Amino acid sequence: MQTSDAFAGLECQECGERFDAADERSSSSPDSQARQDAEATGRCSDCGGALAPTYDYDAIDLDRETLADRPFGSQWRYRELLPFERSVAVSIDEGGTPLVEATSLADELGVGELYVKDDGRNPTGSTADRGQSVAVTAARELGVDTVALASTGDGGQSAAAYAARAGLDSEVFVPSRATFTNKAMVNVHDGEMTVGGGRIGDALDAAAESIEEEGWHDLGWFATPYRHEGAKTALFEIVEQLEWEIPDAVVVPTGAGVAAVGVHRAATELERLGLIDETPAIYTAQAAGCAPIVDAWENGRDEPEPVEYPDTICGGIEIPDPPGGSLVLDAVAESGGGAVATEDPEILDSAVAVAANEGLEVGASAAAAVSGAWELSRRGEFDDADTVVVLNTGAGSKSDDVLRSHLMGQGI
Repeated sequence: MQTSDAFAGLECQECGERFDAADERSSSSPDSQARQDAEATGRCSDCGGALAPTYDYDAIDLDRETLADRPFGSQWRYRELLPFERSVAVSIDEGGTPLVEATSLADELGVGELYVKDDGRNPTGSTADRGQSVAVTAARELGVDTVALASTGDGGQSAAAYAARAGLDSEVFVPSRATFTNKAMVNVHDGEMTVGGGRIGDALDAAAESIEEEGWHDLGWFATPYRHEGAKTALFEIVEQLEWEIPDAVVVPTGAGVAAVGVHRAATELERLGLIDETPAIYTAQAAGCAPIVDAWENGRDEPEPVEYPDTICGGIEIPDPPGGSLVLDAVAESGGGAVATEDPEILDSAVAVAANEGLEVGASAAAAVSGAWELSRRGEFDDADTVVVLNTGAGSKSDDVLRSHLMGQGI
């Protein structure tokens, strides 16, 4: 594998076990086999915890001036803090998305400044592109032929696109309620799609069985160490776009937890390298009909309890048993943030309000962050001096039918 110079290997996010990059130099050693197994499963062989890349931070020479001289067209401008060389990256120029000031929304919330990080303008219209670029790069470097995953929609569409770019086959398992756009584009990108029942649990079960039987490489949430690694670049960009002024809060719509975990990783790395002096508070936002992370946060638990009967129109974040739940709770606690859930009508109202007043198109699931920011403001979490950033993880056009139906239900 052509890893970046500072890449040191993989580290378990639960127990701290390390699988060093140097181990692969001796392919017959027990340590090398452990590393290969970790790469293949995405999980710690000791405790089963999620893995993440780790780096020799002392070897990284990166400053603000160096970044300022680089084009802002791709997340791979942060190559020192990504695990692979830019030359081998499977990329469609993901990243480099706009940070748009939303002045009318700031006035509504009563905050000093509010920005929308519009990741709906990524190649396939979602933050998932950041993670799949890195994860599919890893898959190709590992020499696999077929990648597979269960997805609520965006991740599956993105995986199919990046697999096509890499010359790999893709197998995507989605619930029937995934949006038409997501399902159609999986096939347009030459991916094989299996619709596994009505909810994400059905798709997860079908994917797990097929992945085990066929030996496909799993690109699911936290089944690979690399999706949340790509997601972190969104915060790298936000900080630069604010001219290194740290926002007081970043609000992230949350289902599995990939984006929220990535944002926290980015903040801690920037601080460790001395590029920033403090980190933003991270707030995770969910739909009230499926809010296991919020429920755990409010009840002081370290692990979310699965939601037995999830019920939200926001299918993209309707994940009753989030695999990154404990990591999200850690990120929220360590950053001094919080967790918030709002009802579906409020979420859809928020998406419509942003489109009608700011001209920005926010997806129905992603709008949980906008609605969450409103609710946090009502609770007094923000004040008129705060700078708040909302991460729009998906394009509004992917859920246009849901948003239009919401308007029609109001007689509009």
